[in-house]
Amino acid sequence: MLEKSFQPQTAEPRIYAEWEETGAFKGGDPERVAAGATPYSIVIPPPNVTGSLHMGHALNNTLQDILIRFERMRGKDVLWQPGTDHAGIATQAVVERQLAEQGNNSSRREMGRDAFIERVWEWKAESGSTITNQLRRLGASCDWSRERFTMDDGMSKAVLKVFVQLYKEGLIYKDKRLVNWDPTLETAISDLEVVPTDVNGHLWHFRYPLADGKTYEFPTEHDDDGNPTAYETRDYIVVATTRPETMLGDTGVAVNAEDERYKHLIGSHVVLPITGRRIPIVADEHADPTQGSGAVKITPAHDFNDFEVGRRNDLRMINILDTRGKLLLDSNEAFLEGAPQAHQAVTAYHGKDRFDVRKEIVSALDELGMLDKIDDHRHAIPYGDRSNDVIEPFLTDQWYVDAATLAKPAIEAVEKGETTFVPKNWEKTYFEWMRNIQPWCISRQLWWGHRIPAWYGPDKEVFVAQTEEEAYEQAEVHYGKRMDLERDEDVLDTWFSSGLWPFSTQGWPEETPELGRYYGTDVLVTAFDIIFFWVARMMMFGLHFMKEVPFKDVYIHALVRDDKGAKMSKSKGNVIDPLELIDTYGADALRFTLTAMAAQGRDIKLSTSRVEGYRNFGTKLWNAARFCQMNECSRVEGFDVSTVTSTPNKWIAGETRRTAAKVTEALEGYRFNEAAGALYHFVWDVYCDWYVELIKPVLYGTDEATKAETRATAAWALDQILLMLHPMMPFLTEELWKDGVEGPARTSMLVSAEWPTYSAELGDGAADAEIDWIIRLVSEVRSVRAQMNVPAGAKIPLVLRDASAETVERIARNKDMIERLARLESIKASDETPAGAIQSVVDEATLFLPLADVIDIDAERARLAKEIGKIDGEIKKIDGKLGNEKFLSKAPEAVIEEQRERRTDAEQTRAKLADALGRLEGAA
Repeated sequence: MLEKSFQPQTAEPRIYAEWEETGAFKGGDPERVAAGATPYSIVIPPPNVTGSLHMGHALNNTLQDILIRFERMRGKDVLWQPGTDHAGIATQAVVERQLAEQGNNSSRREMGRDAFIERVWEWKAESGSTITNQLRRLGASCDWSRERFTMDDGMSKAVLKVFVQLYKEGLIYKDKRLVNWDPTLETAISDLEVVPTDVNGHLWHFRYPLADGKTYEFPTEHDDDGNPTAYETRDYIVVATTRPETMLGDTGVAVNAEDERYKHLIGSHVVLPITGRRIPIVADEHADPTQGSGAVKITPAHDFNDFEVGRRNDLRMINILDTRGKLLLDSNEAFLEGAPQAHQAVTAYHGKDRFDVRKEIVSALDELGMLDKIDDHRHAIPYGDRSNDVIEPFLTDQWYVDAATLAKPAIEAVEKGETTFVPKNWEKTYFEWMRNIQPWCISRQLWWGHRIPAWYGPDKEVFVAQTEEEAYEQAEVHYGKRMDLERDEDVLDTWFSSGLWPFSTQGWPEETPELGRYYGTDVLVTAFDIIFFWVARMMMFGLHFMKEVPFKDVYIHALVRDDKGAKMSKSKGNVIDPLELIDTYGADALRFTLTAMAAQGRDIKLSTSRVEGYRNFGTKLWNAARFCQMNECSRVEGFDVSTVTSTPNKWIAGETRRTAAKVTEALEGYRFNEAAGALYHFVWDVYCDWYVELIKPVLYGTDEATKAETRATAAWALDQILLMLHPMMPFLTEELWKDGVEGPARTSMLVSAEWPTYSAELGDGAADAEIDWIIRLVSEVRSVRAQMNVPAGAKIPLVLRDASAETVERIARNKDMIERLARLESIKASDETPAGAIQSVVDEATLFLPLADVIDIDAERARLAKEIGKIDGEIKKIDGKLGNEKFLSKAPEAVIEEQRERRTDAEQTRAKLADALGRLEGAA
């Protein structure tokens, strides 16, 4: 006999260990392959080796695991390829932080590169499996025997080959461009690692004097048509900036060629304050006449937009910062071009922090009379997600991939339908990014990562090769003799190696059997925010090196938010830890919650109460299994459910077939919430609430033949539930498969069992109609009882008027069952209308429930009217808020959405109350 309840804390690790010990997750099963099984593969989005399971991981991997378990049960040769990413920046930061905490004053630079890398590998051996062990706790059925790491030998070999080949093809090159620079980490970072944060700041307006004594008439007043009516003479032009310190690197001022105020100044110069340097006024569309003063200071080395303006207008690019975000001016030749008296003022800033210099620049310009005004200004500042330092656009030499060339086949593949996004609207996002893609900066100023395979000669000639010896051979050919070479210090962007993930994990560049069998994969399950950074990279590399798309489908799942709809963040204190939920409610409860809420294109509003509710769903199934055991419902060898004769048994057989069809179709279409909803309804409503109640009289009765059939059918239907529910709730179902349904010995664990398929004829239309009628009749009576506050123990009569012959026959066949389920004293068909009765309708028959002797009808009318009045007041109050423009403009979206939901709930409650009052008004 099963225990009273399922104990996930002890059962889940035991079950998972058994799955692993028996090799249940391994792809390439010889028997399946020999039998011609269709391969089905998914590559896991490799979590950072430094990572810990968060709710996004939980959703992402739950959905993948559902697909993997589903297709495994359908007989396919399944491979779920696991692995982790070396996470260059994050891992290096973790180890450096550990060194600092140890207090031995040994930084990585003091240790040296080789010693530091050895220390990182030691950390990886000690702590690198944290995230994969947490995925096991979630129930992820990856083939762990094939686990890969982006820094292992095979992956490193693939990275070297790709880099060298792309370099030889002219698709990797070195260039001086702007990058996102983290002054704390002292490295370039990707856009994904930049967190734009809105802050309250300032917009400083400065007056740049015109050179050569030039002046012009600037309009100060305008008529209603926008025509100037008054002017003032100016010998300066006003520019605005949120970063005053960057003005030291200005090399131009841009105005729009169509701007009447300034177009005559194009080709003139201004004298850059403090530095005394002459810089030109240029025409460029970047200057918007409707924004600010219409004139824009151009700092090509410290602003991404300015960089492009500088290129278009051949402006100089002057870098004023060092790698730590401090001013680098004393050796910058560009500053020696200004007036000699400015040299001392400029070089005084050297070595100072950029934000300290900002204050000094504003003060200096104010003293010079060149500070026009200061506006309060809310704007976004880019922060590094690891360092939390302000990111600087920084001009530096980096390695780049010609992403625009690689993107063309990747765009075409989606246009042709070789790869499909689900939901399809994400294709638009993909296309917009890919059609406007910029060169991809792939070098990082780190030590942990794939070191760039480039060596430099004494004249900085570069030699790119897969090995050092090959580089020396190239150099010897170039120089005519063997020369000393110096290797590039940088490593590759982490996304470079993870972009090879679908094929490098299968042994590429070797032509392995796995590569031929499992590439391209069937589906990629991922979040929308890395379409650009990972999905696009895999598409480009996969098509270039494998000549085939890396995945047929890309399923983009939504975000998991808190119960108010707000994005989870540590700063808000609203983060829900999936491991804590697993500790409390079990992995199955969390998995089913996420699945049930994973509607395409709709974010998940998660709450602990939801998880608790789906834990109760598991408990409901567990109790149903205990009921079956207590009533000797066992599996019978050779039992054929299509031969059953009892109406409830025919009905449950048909419901099972229909549910399996719904679940199968939903999973094939990635409609996970629909699959979960179909199973929830079938398990809770159909099997537990109705079927079990319908068969109790048989199980407690004396008809042994019907009892035996019903026991076998109940056990069979419970088995089908376990099969269908397994992908979503693997632990509970595996436990019930083993101990919850008695019968002949199982031939396999549930994880390896076959997905249920049935004959299209299974079930019986007449049985379905009859049970459906019983359910609707009983439900209607129960609804009336609840609305009228009829005491639970009170039994009342039911009279049906205008009942058809078929209905009368159904009453006769099921009278005892209906009376028991609806708590009726009696049920009969009659042409009379009883006094004091509440009316309702089911099909052609009118139902009468005499309640005058059971409840105080007048008091009930008054109660319902009062409740409706309260609800009306609440709706009016909510409408007042939602109709208030001030509230709508200031309240957070989550608060507004909560008010809308409250109104919807109130409307639904009012409708029920009004329906109940209407019934009472019609009481005879």
